[in-house]
Amino acid sequence: MKTIIVACGGGIATSQTVAVRLESLLADHGLRGEVNVEAININSIPTYIKSADVYVSIAQQGEQSYDIPTFSGIPFLTGMGADSEFEKILAALRAA
Repeated sequence: MKTIIVACGGGIATSQTVAVRLESLLADHGLRGEVNVEAININSIPTYIKSADVYVSIAQQGEQSYDIPTFSGIPFLTGMGADSEFEKILAALRAA
């Protein structure tokens, strides 16, 4: 099973909102049960990054870079560019 982690400052509100949106989009594409989406606190990234295939960040800037594909979660909050960003995530999942 592939794993997407979604991180924000608290790991509750914003990351959970994006995680639910991603789960819905994955289900719409027939990937329910094939991809696990975890909403986490940004301080937990070092623990979760080791087993993740994709990282979706809510941070605006100044964040550390990682060795896995990283995408912006902001489009999933605003709706602007969400389809395009989701297609990139799907491509990264297929390549993982």
